[in-house]
Amino acid sequence: MIKNTSKKILNDIDVKRKAVKLVVTHLKKKVISDFIGKDHISEWILKIDELLIKDEFEVKEYFDLKKELNDVIERTMDEEIRFKLRDSWVSLGKALDKKMKQK
Repeated sequence: MIKNTSKKILNDIDVKRKAVKLVVTHLKKKVISDFIGKDHISEWILKIDELLIKDEFEVKEYFDLKKELNDVIERTMDEEIRFKLRDSWVSLGKALDKKMKQK
């Protein structure tokens, strides 16, 4: 029995997409409680989920959504949630800057 051990070779876009997905997963966990402005965050999450489903990866679209997230964060009244969301905003920027590891 021979196993196919070949792995998909990731390019920079695949790495960025995986990193963004991870950030969005963590962000979703941060907004499980009710707070004023949760509907704005939920709406933003729907937009980013739709973008992640697309086959193509247009970095500009992701940066536009990152800017939109910043606006949503600044309108969030709950200070604790706002700080948590800012951490996600920073992580999203790092995810978009991520590059494939060179051997």
